[in-house]
Amino acid sequence: MKRSITQEERELAAAGYEHLQQSKAPKEAAEGDEKDIHEHKLPIEALLTELQTSFDVKDPARSLGLRTDDAHTRIQRDGPNVLTPPKKKSGIRKFLDRLFTMFNILLMVAGVFVYILLGVQFKENFQNTYLGAILIAVAFLNAGIDYYQIQKSEAILASFLAMIPPACRVVRDATLQTIPAADLVKGDVVLLRMGDKTPADMILFSSNDLKVDNSSLTGESEPQERQPVLKGDTGRAAEAQNLVFNSTLVVNGEGWGVVVRTGDHTFIGQIAKLTGDEDGKESHLSVEIGQFVIMISCIAILFALIFFTVGITNIYKGKVGQTLTFAISILVAFVPEGLPSTVMLLLSIAAKRMAKQNLTLLATDKTGTLTRNQMTVTNIWSGKKMCSAFQSNNDDQTTLPFSIDAGGMREVVDVAALNSRIKFDRTDVPFDQRTILGDATETGLIRFAGRQLPTNYDEYTGRYPKVFEIPFNSTNKWAMSILHKPHENGPLILYIKGAPERVLSKCATYLQDGVEEEIDEDFKAEYDEAYDYMASRGHRVIACAQLLLEGDDYPLDYAFAKTDDRYPSQNYCFLGLVSLEDPPKHGVREAIGTLRLAGIKVMMVTGDHPKTAEAIARKINLVLGDTRETLAKKTDRALEEVYDDEVAAVVVHGDDIDELQGWQWDQIFNKDEIVFARTSPKHKLEIVKRAQALGHIVGVTGDGVNDSPALKKADLGIAMNISGSDVSKEAANMILLDDNFASVVKGVAEGRQIFVNLKRSIQYTITHSSPEVIPQLLYVVVPIPLPLSAILILVIDLGFELLIALSFAWDEPETEDGLMRMKPRKPGEFFIDIIHTPQISRPTPPIVTERSIHSLKRKALRRIKTRTLAHDPETGQAIRPGRISVFFSKFKNPFTRTFWEDAFEQTDNESLVDGKLLSYAYLEVGMIEAIGCLVAYFLVFFKNGFTPGDLQKAQKLAVYFKKDSPDFVNHAGKVIDGPHQADAFAQAQSIVYLSIFILQCFNVFAVKARLGFPFGKRIVSNKWNFLGILAGAALGMFIIYTPPLHVVFNGSYHLSPLYWLVPMAFGVAILAWTSLRVVFLRSSVEHMRVRDIKGLMMFPTMRTMSMRSRGSRH
Repeated sequence: MKRSITQEERELAAAGYEHLQQSKAPKEAAEGDEKDIHEHKLPIEALLTELQTSFDVKDPARSLGLRTDDAHTRIQRDGPNVLTPPKKKSGIRKFLDRLFTMFNILLMVAGVFVYILLGVQFKENFQNTYLGAILIAVAFLNAGIDYYQIQKSEAILASFLAMIPPACRVVRDATLQTIPAADLVKGDVVLLRMGDKTPADMILFSSNDLKVDNSSLTGESEPQERQPVLKGDTGRAAEAQNLVFNSTLVVNGEGWGVVVRTGDHTFIGQIAKLTGDEDGKESHLSVEIGQFVIMISCIAILFALIFFTVGITNIYKGKVGQTLTFAISILVAFVPEGLPSTVMLLLSIAAKRMAKQNLTLLATDKTGTLTRNQMTVTNIWSGKKMCSAFQSNNDDQTTLPFSIDAGGMREVVDVAALNSRIKFDRTDVPFDQRTILGDATETGLIRFAGRQLPTNYDEYTGRYPKVFEIPFNSTNKWAMSILHKPHENGPLILYIKGAPERVLSKCATYLQDGVEEEIDEDFKAEYDEAYDYMASRGHRVIACAQLLLEGDDYPLDYAFAKTDDRYPSQNYCFLGLVSLEDPPKHGVREAIGTLRLAGIKVMMVTGDHPKTAEAIARKINLVLGDTRETLAKKTDRALEEVYDDEVAAVVVHGDDIDELQGWQWDQIFNKDEIVFARTSPKHKLEIVKRAQALGHIVGVTGDGVNDSPALKKADLGIAMNISGSDVSKEAANMILLDDNFASVVKGVAEGRQIFVNLKRSIQYTITHSSPEVIPQLLYVVVPIPLPLSAILILVIDLGFELLIALSFAWDEPETEDGLMRMKPRKPGEFFIDIIHTPQISRPTPPIVTERSIHSLKRKALRRIKTRTLAHDPETGQAIRPGRISVFFSKFKNPFTRTFWEDAFEQTDNESLVDGKLLSYAYLEVGMIEAIGCLVAYFLVFFKNGFTPGDLQKAQKLAVYFKKDSPDFVNHAGKVIDGPHQADAFAQAQSIVYLSIFILQCFNVFAVKARLGFPFGKRIVSNKWNFLGILAGAALGMFIIYTPPLHVVFNGSYHLSPLYWLVPMAFGVAILAWTSLRVVFLRSSVEHMRVRDIKGLMMFPTMRTMSMRSRGSRH
């Protein structure tokens, strides 16, 4: 970051993050002490003093522990060892919150007014008897659907509570006893054994080969060895050797520890609080729909008030009842009553279809585990030769295929097979069908060795029994076994494997072609080259060595012991290096390529070491370009001489995240390829927030407890079904049933098609507003007889329109490659993969543009400069405004310059409801439909003896078009009696209703024309469109041509089908205009396509031999 940055640029970069800093400061002040886990740093003596307890480091079984009365006092002071449940609203309160939204209030108020009018003027308003009930019922239906969708939100903390183990072994009053875990207090001495779940955060003071599985908390895939550190561990809490966390599983050994934190104060408690503090972020789709409904509602209210005023003063001359009925008609015509239900049902239908493709959409619209979670031997280096045991395209051409007969290979296989402590779940089945009970590295070695042994695995290992062994531990970093395996110099042989530097330091010779050679500088140079070759690929590397024990010095009955003078510890013979990796699943590379071509940017967030993370990212094409470090090495320059804008990739260490400033976050997110390594749950949450602040739509994948805060905060949280914890599943919006990354491609395709289908559905639905509203306006302004009653408008909105709108859920992509070559609709669909075994793909060029970021920054800077907050004089912290202040602030916003600058600032966003859609619905096709309806309306009246002039004259008198109306003399002198007037009026209203239906039938196919013309197989391939049209036609025929229904809907069976030709002709005009529109807008659509990516590798991820071992789950 060498280029200088001006103060103005720094202010602009920091803008947009101020809300994160404001929310962060009070939390840090209130919770700083709790989040700073420090007990692991204390020496044992200081820990005893702080906890005021008693335990014996040398003989843990003789520990006294706490007295019962002391424990009782502490539990009264600190509370039980449980997580605080979240505050819950009652079911009624939650339902009322959903009911009293602006949209539903509007419907309910209109319904109440209808019944008030019915009570005051029953005869005049009899036709609207059912209108009020329908309006109120729609409001309750919308609220009920919305209420059902939020029911899962309170289950997150319940999953955390379920992770507290029910009982544990504790020393109280110098007696080992079993008590409920909820009764544990600080200072309790606890015994842990293999298979136990740790009941609280504990500091170990004694252990024997203790290993814990921290994967769900810290993201470390390997079981971690934990042991006492009597002088305290100065490292991070997550990596401390003497600290075990609440809810982690003990997978090996046993240990004694003292409880230092319980309940909400534990590490998992802090994660639970992070998750609880983060409100589930409402999806952008929901926000956009909500904004659109509010906008439409405001417009409807405004027009209703305007025309109520016009009606009461000019047309109805003080007749409040009639004027109010008309105003309600305007309101009903403007508001798409069925839209919320349509959206919810359409998403539900799409979710069921996606479930058949191994995707479960719980709220909205898609990632899976890329790696097989099966450590596999990849390369073996022995006798200065590199061999490949793994079918891969990443090896050099000089790398030889593995052969057991090659020099040193048989000895390496023997070390892997015989120097091991693994167990099997069962031994009565073939080797390949067994589940190995051991860590991932041991499992990979045994799987490899088992396929190379000359005989059955059990027979081979039984032939050479162990005489002595020293298990692997974090101090030695090696494991050694001495076996009864005769050779020409004696009966015993020593095998050792472990960290390469530790094993090599014990060796004096190396094996080459069966002959021991002295280790010299040439060998060390080749060793370093081989080690770098393996490690640079992100492999885990171990070394193997042996020593043929002399029979004279070490007879078969020799008494070996773990002291250095009771077993040989030097002058071993180095056999070779073995590398292992967790390879990507088959098909991952193609899936990643497809996502890249879909314009989706992806980055990795992992708990692994930065070098390992970068190596794996390069292997799976997540990182293709140079980082500053790799470019400096490649160009032989100092790191400081490499400019930040010379590189497209960056690897960020978790320790640096807390110190990053706003402009540094901007520089990171401007990179095409991003990897975050050594991250904590807090870091993951911070990354999500920072990305969202720049306008990214953030998706997060994860499976561990530590991922749940980020999963909940993300715009789209994606959890794993098989490997995921219950907590991560509850925090997520979507669950992958098969944990398969390839499912994400299907999810993206389905999600994009859902969005297109939803947009089509909305575009289709609101188009009919113009032919509903414009006739209503003519009814007042000209005036003419009411072309469409309020009850018929509701039949349109909740009848055939709802059925046809739902049928869009089954629409196919408009083109053969679908939408997977189009950029994301919103700048910055952005996916973060949170993993403990790196598993994600290479990002595409950033979709969040510089212009979109600067737009957000400028808006944020304007907010900062125009908004002043009061500050506490003592603490200096900003005081949040009250609800009344917030209300008045929102009220004043439309009258400020900043509001309109923000509103009209140009962006690249494609919204669900944008200007093009509104123009299509209201000004283009909507006007064609309105004109078509009015032509049919006037034609029907003309055929019944009324010219437009006659209609205006009759309507001004306001006594005609009823069965008991006086006779009317038309322009030709013809007398038309009341029954004929009423029938003509019924036919006119009926043809307007049917015209809207027929025109909308053409519109079903017109709204699909974006990339191509509204014709062709893909446009008409959706059979559900035709079924919806058929159902709508049946409904129309039923209410128009059925006499008993005429009293409610004012239909007429005298209406001739020939009149249907008028709207059909205008329907053809809609298709013609839509075709012209495609030509006009084609250039604006083409720029949204993603260009081909140079160097993209679409060949399959290679299968490995390990896939043949179906029995292993490691």
